Amino acid sequence: RHAPIILTGYQALNKLMGRDIYTTNDQLGGPMIMFPNGVTHHLAETHVDVVGEALRWMSYVPAVRGGFLPVTDITGVDTVERTVDFHPPRGQPYDPRHLLAGCHHDVDGTWTSGFFDRGSFTESLAGWAKTVVVGRARLGGLPVGVIITENRTAEAVVPADPADATSSERNIAQAGGVWFPDSAHKTAQALRDFNGEELPCFVFANWRGFSGGQRDMFDEVLKFGAQIVDALVAYNQPLFVYIPPFAELRGGAWVVVDSTINPDVMEMYAANDSRGGVLEPTGAASIKFRAAEVRAAAHRLDPALIQLDEAVRAAPEGSDQRRQLQRRVQLREEALQSVFAQVAVHFADLHDTPGRMRATGVIRAEVAWERSRSYFYWRLRRRLAEFDVAAKLRRLDPAMPRREALRRIKAWFLTTAPQDEHHIWEDDRRAIAWFKEHENSLKATMLAVREDHVAAEAERLAKEASGAVTQGLRRAMESMSPAERAQLRAALSQL
Repeated sequence: RHAPIILTGYQALNKLMGRDIYTTNDQLGGPMIMFPNGVTHHLAETHVDVVGEALRWMSYVPAVRGGFLPVTDITGVDTVERTVDFHPPRGQPYDPRHLLAGCHHDVDGTWTSGFFDRGSFTESLAGWAKTVVVGRARLGGLPVGVIITENRTAEAVVPADPADATSSERNIAQAGGVWFPDSAHKTAQALRDFNGEELPCFVFANWRGFSGGQRDMFDEVLKFGAQIVDALVAYNQPLFVYIPPFAELRGGAWVVVDSTINPDVMEMYAANDSRGGVLEPTGAASIKFRAAEVRAAAHRLDPALIQLDEAVRAAPEGSDQRRQLQRRVQLREEALQSVFAQVAVHFADLHDTPGRMRATGVIRAEVAWERSRSYFYWRLRRRLAEFDVAAKLRRLDPAMPRREALRRIKAWFLTTAPQDEHHIWEDDRRAIAWFKEHENSLKATMLAVREDHVAAEAERLAKEASGAVTQGLRRAMESMSPAERAQLRAALSQL
């Protein structure tokens, strides 16, 4: 907290400007500058606290590139097979950290559990772009990166610059559930950080879209939104996008985190009471069900209007009776306008439910919030097992894309499982058991993949430079044992 990050000391700047403007280096790069602007990930009081923060950060990251995730034993601290007790309130702002980490009850102090292991969530970049919360946590001891939407209104403070006499401190209110330039930048940076640390990632999505005002467009909200897509395209670890209860994913926000951006890595899920769609129900209803359509539907469905229409047609043209009936029709239409509008909004809302999202294939499954912890723990373990085997395959055959590696893994499963047990592939727990049971056979199969790759490379090289291949075979035979040379000669003699 008392160690500024600066480019030039305040004395040198004062000499450069010819007058005493700054009085301390904290004005240039102190905690009130470098923490709110995202340069500093964590803020600590003492050197010991700094070391502790660094060690805690490192505890989430594999020891070596491509290594296994550091799994923590949660015995006595938490359990995997439990419900998530904290439930977001409908239509009310709440602290999203409680959804992740749990909280103590305000009245009696009892513990309400969250999604991740108790005490495992560590927030990062907390002072910057407060409409998005990012950090690292553990699920059943497995370390993961976390991104969640802040649903409450936040405040961004732009300090005054002592070098500019006309500047003043600005407090900018930022609505929750919206991506602003700084929060979109923070999201993209967090994704790049997690990917570099080789961590799986959970995104708890509750965005209505991007802020598209003039100032936000000038501050490059489109560029930072595109950086989120770039970071997702480059992500190499399992990534889960989950819409929590009473949350919604709309408009450009949906486009940015859609699983088709990186289908080999990303999976989308939704809670029972969540909503998702490009337009909100009111917007969709106002476009699809305009005033003329409302009147036509009312005349088609409302018994009173149907009778009035018949009476109007039967009344003489231009008579007072006809005019009175037409006036009654107009009053009835006005009375039904709000009723039919509510029905239209509800009908549009039915298209945004998790069931409808599942039916159209935009989410993989509807997961109840109470059992989401157990579900995603086993799903994460299964995806990690798949990714581990796929990574080994790709090391044996560097030209193999991840999609092909995952396809081969499924094909191997289908060849080993009886026809009536193919459904086990969709059961994460049983799939994990299959990986363990067939570990040795998978190794043998991967060796066959390696041999096929080497054979294909030898064939390609023979076509490009047959003389070099012959010379390479001669050198290889010199290092072989007599039995191996005899085996090679026998194989060549059969050609």
